[in-house]
Amino acid sequence: MPTKITLIIDNPADPAAFEADYPGLSALAERLPGLRRLEAAKVWPKEDGTPTPAHRTLDLYFDSYEDASAAVATPAAGEFFQRLIGTGSSFTGLFSDIERA
Repeated sequence: MPTKITLIIDNPADPAAFEADYPGLSALAERLPGLRRLEAAKVWPKEDGTPTPAHRTLDLYFDSYEDASAAVATPAAGEFFQRLIGTGSSFTGLFSDIERA
């Protein structure tokens, strides 16, 4: 069954610095073995100016749970996650079976 990894990236301490680094970060994600599709999104700001619950989401699509699990155990994933952590933003990662596309 197709699987996606969703990364919910929290609000960084320095959004401008995060955004400046983001193209390189997403380029690293594109190097994950077995990756079929990458979907990146930026969370809309709230109209009242209060902080959003997250800054960005990144969805990584794979053919199967096994492919996704293998991909995150590679050196390419290590480089990607180290760079993501280095941005100063935390994140939540979710593995999901895609039931309907």
